[in-house]
Amino acid sequence: MTIKRLLHPKLLELANYYPVVVITGPRQSGKTTLSKAAFPDKDYVSLEPIDMRAYALEDPRGFLDEYKNGAIIDEVQHAPDLLSYLQDFVDQHPDPGRFILTGSQNLMFSQSIAQSMAGRCGILTLLPPSWSELQQFPNRPTELLETMWQGHYPRIYDREIPAQRWFANYITTYLQRDVRQITQITNLNTFTAFLKLCAGHTGQEVNFSRLGNDIGINYNTARSWLSVLETSWLGITLPAWSNNVRKQVIKAPKWHFIDTGLVCSLLGIRSAEELRHHPSRGAIFESWVVAEALKQYTNRGDTHSLYHYRESRGLKIDLLAEVAGQLNIMEIKSGSTINSAYFKNLKTFIDSGGTSGDVNAWLVYGGNDSYQRQGVRVAAWNKLSSEFSNTAATPLY
Repeated sequence: MTIKRLLHPKLLELANYYPVVVITGPRQSGKTTLSKAAFPDKDYVSLEPIDMRAYALEDPRGFLDEYKNGAIIDEVQHAPDLLSYLQDFVDQHPDPGRFILTGSQNLMFSQSIAQSMAGRCGILTLLPPSWSELQQFPNRPTELLETMWQGHYPRIYDREIPAQRWFANYITTYLQRDVRQITQITNLNTFTAFLKLCAGHTGQEVNFSRLGNDIGINYNTARSWLSVLETSWLGITLPAWSNNVRKQVIKAPKWHFIDTGLVCSLLGIRSAEELRHHPSRGAIFESWVVAEALKQYTNRGDTHSLYHYRESRGLKIDLLAEVAGQLNIMEIKSGSTINSAYFKNLKTFIDSGGTSGDVNAWLVYGGNDSYQRQGVRVAAWNKLSSEFSNTAATPLY
């Protein structure tokens, strides 16, 4: 089943401006399906097969001449040198929307795009479907814990593959293929342990020394390996928000996996019911909400402006977003019952007066009702998109 992706209109828009549009994102997020749906009349070629990859690498001019009328070129990260020849080709044939390139993001691919295609291409990122996009699947989950446990990768729903089985194969593929292409990691067992350790640290501030010590690697290696996860679009580090007026602000970034189903698989959580009593449930829910926020940006083709905040005296805000001169702050709680203590940090942050301009406060929780309380917009987890678009205040994202 092909679902309508929110990035679709932006892809068509950029194809009207640039001769090349690049779609990056994690493996299996739906890049190929989106490209074919948006441009059904374009030729399609994948560089995944060894023979096609060799053709593109050994005879790039001949390869491009074969697709001189344009094409969707999939898995282009396998032939980064092709982009240098594509630069010359589109300079001679600059018709907009000629080539659509897709690829799982990696360092070599990013560098090749920056060096060869600057000014000639639009770049978009496609993440796994958002909650609202997931609703198009007839077998979608309806409960929060089931949603968090199964994650959002489309093939789980399109092919009705059990989530545990799909993620086990996904992790193996990522380690054996993508990681080896991205960086020189010789000990995959240690990297696997690092990957699982990072899953246990989702929703937490990053401490590279602690991460390294726990599995016997140094600070620089831990930092490098976390950047590999970011480059692969498996996770994101939120920088600490700061304001010169405020003092004693903790500067450490906060780490979040983008797909909570992947987190559950790495942590060995075997069912949604097991997740209910897991000590990381709150942190996993926080990562789920952050991922939904991130998708709001990437689906518009924008760079995100998401942060977290913590002071040494204890005040913390789970998520902040700067939008049009306004600051939106969010407290994230996985419980389905509202507790008055949930509002404390939001009220303290606003009352401290440490920021200029308007501040909009949100409380996202695991319940199903949305309403206004104590000047805070309480938003149900399954109504985030409609809440943010319908409210009179500035949308969170």
